[in-house]
Amino acid sequence: MTRQRHNPMKTSHFDYSLPAELIAQIPSEPRDHSRLMTLGRHDGEIDHRHFYDLPNLLSEGDLLIFNDSRVFPARLHGRADPSGGRIELLLLTRLTSGDWRALVRPGRRLREGARFVVSASSADSHAAGEVISVEPSGSRIVRFDAEPDLDAIGVVPLPPYIHETPDDIERYQTVYSRSVGSVAAPTAGLHFTQRLLDDLEGKGIHSAFVTLHVGWDSFRPVASDDVAAHRMHSERWELSADAASAINAARSDGRRVISVGTTAVRLLENAALLESDISESDSARLVSPGAGDVDLFITPGFRFRVIDGLITNFHLPKSTLLMLVSAFCGRKNVLDAYARAVEERYRFYSFGDAMLIL
Repeated sequence: MTRQRHNPMKTSHFDYSLPAELIAQIPSEPRDHSRLMTLGRHDGEIDHRHFYDLPNLLSEGDLLIFNDSRVFPARLHGRADPSGGRIELLLLTRLTSGDWRALVRPGRRLREGARFVVSASSADSHAAGEVISVEPSGSRIVRFDAEPDLDAIGVVPLPPYIHETPDDIERYQTVYSRSVGSVAAPTAGLHFTQRLLDDLEGKGIHSAFVTLHVGWDSFRPVASDDVAAHRMHSERWELSADAASAINAARSDGRRVISVGTTAVRLLENAALLESDISESDSARLVSPGAGDVDLFITPGFRFRVIDGLITNFHLPKSTLLMLVSAFCGRKNVLDAYARAVEERYRFYSFGDAMLIL
């Protein structure tokens, strides 16, 4: 269900200048030694800490919501058949057995009807298939002759701005990831270690896990300067009964709900919108368990129903994620904080530093 406010906003209103050398190419080691900017949601006040300080920045009873989705080996390399020209597929969504929506390059080699073979560079495993159709967005529907063994032939995709593959690809997975299905990591969670999770629990800070499989829109540019013209692609989500109960209990008790990442925000706020459409008679029930697809586009003017705080990385200029953070904290506050982050030489994007907004 799409809920988009048609405000007179321009994509260019969410632009900022970022030196290329501040785009993090490798993650901090250990994970929780990244820097952490704290930002006041209402007053814009800024402080500088480290991520391992998080237990001292939260309060007993706070509820952290984590997205437990795991990135799957969605990038495939191979050759067009029979020409032999090199091709690449990025699988986005499994539609039916053997059928996938995918991004491809180069597009000229993978038009409708084109055959291809993909394989691992270090193994004999391979898979063959055909382009069934070309969608208006440029993505393809591809059909494999047999369901591919992605663990054998695929690689975990990294964002296009990361030019170095980490020695341990698990550094692009959260330590609590378990539900396979994303093409990009929920990067705010990359800063957590098991020890930090234990420290948070020891301080009486609660945790709940939800699932939203991160899709193409995490890195798809906003093509129009009219924000209202942009449409989000849907992503699969699941909210368990345990997580819904924890969220409703926190709200009933007056405790804060803090989202770890923007993906969890979209799931939670979508769930609250679904609940408000069903019934407004039970004020104690903020969300209900469920599953489905979400294409919610959150921009300034959106009324947040669930979250009281947000942990997030620093996002790309003019991106939907930057718009979401601006909706939560105010565009001026966010852009001022980003300018400060550039001055202070914070590291940006997926492997970069983090921000805590309360």
